[in-house]
Amino acid sequence: MLIQLSIRDIVLIERLDLAFEAGLSVLTGETGAGKSILLDSLSLALGGRGDGGLVRHGEDKGQVTAVFDVGPDHRARALLRDNGIDDDGDLIFRRVQSADGRTKAYVNDQPLSVQLMRQAGQMLVEIHGQHDDRALVDTHAHRILLDAFAGIADEVAGVSQLYRVWRDSERTLKKHREKVEAAAREADYIRSSVEELDKLAPQDGEEDELAERRQKMMKAERIAGDIAEASEFLNGNASPVPHIASLVRRLERKSHEAPGLLEDTVALLDAALDQLSNAQMEVEAALRKTEYDPKELERVEERLFALRGASRKYSVPVTELPALAIRMSNDLADLDAGEEKLARLEAEVGVAKIAYDAAAQVVSAKRHQAGEALAEAVMAELPALKLERARFMVEIASNPEEAAAEGIDVVEFHVQTNPGTRPGSIMKVASGGELSRFLLALKVALADRGSAPTLVFDEIDTGVGGAVADAIGQRLKRLSAKVQVLSVTHAPQVAARAATHLLISKGPASEGSEKIATRVATMEPHDRTEEIARMLAGASVTEEARAAAKRLLTAGE
Repeated sequence: MLIQLSIRDIVLIERLDLAFEAGLSVLTGETGAGKSILLDSLSLALGGRGDGGLVRHGEDKGQVTAVFDVGPDHRARALLRDNGIDDDGDLIFRRVQSADGRTKAYVNDQPLSVQLMRQAGQMLVEIHGQHDDRALVDTHAHRILLDAFAGIADEVAGVSQLYRVWRDSERTLKKHREKVEAAAREADYIRSSVEELDKLAPQDGEEDELAERRQKMMKAERIAGDIAEASEFLNGNASPVPHIASLVRRLERKSHEAPGLLEDTVALLDAALDQLSNAQMEVEAALRKTEYDPKELERVEERLFALRGASRKYSVPVTELPALAIRMSNDLADLDAGEEKLARLEAEVGVAKIAYDAAAQVVSAKRHQAGEALAEAVMAELPALKLERARFMVEIASNPEEAAAEGIDVVEFHVQTNPGTRPGSIMKVASGGELSRFLLALKVALADRGSAPTLVFDEIDTGVGGAVADAIGQRLKRLSAKVQVLSVTHAPQVAARAATHLLISKGPASEGSEKIATRVATMEPHDRTEEIARMLAGASVTEEARAAAKRLLTAGE
């Protein structure tokens, strides 16, 4: 529930701190005292539309803080947690409104979007007046209220889950059917491509490996000619080795004829022969290393060119050919097994649809039953609210052909305000005052089901007489046993039934000041009697009015 509201520099409010209790609290005061400012401020703190005009004249910004005490399992906490907002302790909603129109939103001092603040705020507070009965405007809300009255929220959640399963299976079937149909249109191309790719059998990394082998063999081909020429020179018919060997032998035979003349020459030529012999062996070894099979080069090139040709044909890099082969094989498998898989998916859709239909029918039956009970409960409240000639109806249109996540029903509240008139949608038929009373009867019938923990009623007793006002007060009192109720009222019969009475007034912001400020005071018993007497008698309070006020207070206890 709302436990505190702090307002700074909003319209006529300079500084205001209000504490709220459980039960029924009423706000009273003269017209123009600032009651609407309080509600506008609360709405702002809950994510309502901001406006620079709300900032007190002469100030740069205003601020509203609303503090809520709700259970650990409340859905507002879950929503905030899901969006990364810490929800430990009380929930503190704070909205800063700048005079230039900009606003900032915080929950527990953590910034968040105004949309998220509004979504969480709607789970905590409902504000109802004669012209903004949100619970009655949207027919989607009618269905939610009926489900809450019927106590079938879990069953509706189950229907929603079955709906998702059914729709997901339909999407899977549609996607597979489109895939099979597309494959069928290209069946011949896919089949020939699979055969070609299977025959080619591309391997991961094969292109780089073949290119490297080809490069090595082509280099060897270019070097081998020079090495062969060197080998031919050293080992062929024109080799200088035999000539040098013969020359060495002749010089050795002549060397004894001239001692000391040829020994060095012979030694050098012998060394030259040794080096030439080593050169012959090295050249032969190099020649063996450069040996390659020209047919192997041809095979490598043919394979490499085949891979690159397939790459161009299928418009994918060579590295992606293995994946393409797998993908096309799968497409062909889907095509070959398509009818079987389609039949299986169609069966799954049928099973999911049957499960949804069965659950939706059960929920629909419970809604129809609860609709009659809710209409009776609301009707029981209407006579005392001066709507004894009116009828309240829960219209449920059930159409299995228009299935939705919430089921097959469209729920709408209808009323007939007078006998002989045509019933119609509550928002179109009921006047502002009637709408407020219908809403109150509905809320009493629902008690705390389908309701925020705090309900605010803005002058729903406008234009009604004493007996009706008293009936409204009784129902607000009864409703406040289940949820916190705040009511802005001009009816003394409503004010007398409150557990807490707040008086709103306006006057100088301070002694001698020309600025006007709104003030709120919690009424003590004596002051409360005087205020209710004023509401009864007007500006001139009489003893009769005070006596009547005391009787109202006694009756309201």
